[in-house]
Amino acid sequence: WTSSSASRPNRSSGAGVRLSEQGAPAPFFEYRAMKRFLKINAADNVAVALADNLWAGESFDVDGVQVTLRETVARGHKFALRDIAEGENIVKYGYPIGHAAEPIPAGAWIHSHNLKTNLRDDLEYAYAPKVYEVGYPKSDAKVMGYLRKDGTMGIRNELWIVPSVGCVNGQAQAIAERVKAECDCSHLDDVRVYTHNYGCSQLGDDHANTRSALAALVKHPNAGAVLVLGLGCENNQVSALKETIGEWDAERVKFLIAQEVEDEIAAGFEICRELVEKTKADRRQPLPLSCLRVGLKCGGSDGFSGITANPLVGLFSDWLIAQGGTTVLTEVPEMFGAETILMDRAESRQVFDRTVCLINDFKGYFRKFDQPIYENPSPGNKKGGITTLEEKSLGCVQKGGAQQVVDVLKYTQPICRQGLNLLQAPGNDLVAASSLALSGRQLVLFTTGRGTPFGAFVPTMKISTNTQLSKFKSNWIDFNAGTLVEDEEPQAVLERFIAKVLATANGEHLLHEKTGFKEIAIFKTGVTL
Repeated sequence: WTSSSASRPNRSSGAGVRLSEQGAPAPFFEYRAMKRFLKINAADNVAVALADNLWAGESFDVDGVQVTLRETVARGHKFALRDIAEGENIVKYGYPIGHAAEPIPAGAWIHSHNLKTNLRDDLEYAYAPKVYEVGYPKSDAKVMGYLRKDGTMGIRNELWIVPSVGCVNGQAQAIAERVKAECDCSHLDDVRVYTHNYGCSQLGDDHANTRSALAALVKHPNAGAVLVLGLGCENNQVSALKETIGEWDAERVKFLIAQEVEDEIAAGFEICRELVEKTKADRRQPLPLSCLRVGLKCGGSDGFSGITANPLVGLFSDWLIAQGGTTVLTEVPEMFGAETILMDRAESRQVFDRTVCLINDFKGYFRKFDQPIYENPSPGNKKGGITTLEEKSLGCVQKGGAQQVVDVLKYTQPICRQGLNLLQAPGNDLVAASSLALSGRQLVLFTTGRGTPFGAFVPTMKISTNTQLSKFKSNWIDFNAGTLVEDEEPQAVLERFIAKVLATANGEHLLHEKTGFKEIAIFKTGVTL
């Protein structure tokens, strides 16, 4: 990651990816002590406020041109660097993020009142593969993980109780509480029930999603042992769930049907007591970085997301893949408007075609339920400075770095190939983070400009886009990427971040793990009876 001002923009490589003169990966912005504002790309006709407020009447020299603000611009928001005609594209990250809905004079604040999306229905995509040199030296670092019987690596050793249906959530909780009270679980990272409201009275895709999600949860390598608790009369029969699970470690995965025993809590406790004893022999051991599989997610994005945290995660993704590891990018609706960046990096025509289907199928999903496709930015996004879906997406996809896309996965599908994968899942924070974990990711990197306390059922690292959030919500934020626009050298930030991720993989608990905020959310698509 170079801080050289001589690095040249390479706009065809993706939102914000640059290549230095030597071909090394670099951030899309030049590292400069620019305390008040930032022009991200040479082609941009807007700049972003870095300070809490840029005041009306302030003047700035931008590339030799004096720009005077016509109104106060809040942190993360945009202002025009020159006069922009009605209908003309607004350009940020070197790409259009929409068009001017009215004439915009230089120095004016640009947001929802004068900027509108360019996005429309399905597009025709052309396969135009591009390969970018992403050079990182091989690291001799290891991950201290748990090697499971199927060859996968866990970075936590936990006992999970998985209800097959929401009707037995209470019984599962009672079993877990008794285990924690009466068993020595000091060697375990957690004893946890992953409750949900599904498993019965569902049809079609919803029923299939529930079953595949629970099957994936049962087989996750962060669980050292699992008890599946069924009721007996539910649609999601345990026998059918077993078929979906396929193969499992019979010593570590046990099943109990409540209607078949007199006291399901006592029976469940006895099973869990035996499972706790089995996990006492588990030990961390040094394993190669190629065993590490990381999910990439952003939530509560703001105007800094595409400037600090997302590019940082993208560079980590490139680094991990160079070590033989795997990263997975999801939030398909937040690829709309930036999808060609990912398509251009498809490793093959087949991967390109599957990426096109991933995008168009999700648009069809919105139409199926008569919902607008491009009304994505949330109130929090807009308050933080994001106006259109294109703008949000161009920031979002930067988490995927510059490596080639090697595969496209269905919901809960485990990875088949190491490298950068795309995953079918929505943008919703809980569902998307759960989806990443259900596909076998041991860890989720979660960037945020607004903040959120939740965690998925795997370690979910909260990475703030700005220092103010990191300080204000220090009980939520695990890593601050806001120093990238302050006084810390980018290479130092990347090295600190790599060290933080590896420490987490080696057993250091994140804040949401310490508070116990850990959940699973299953993707629901259709009719519920």
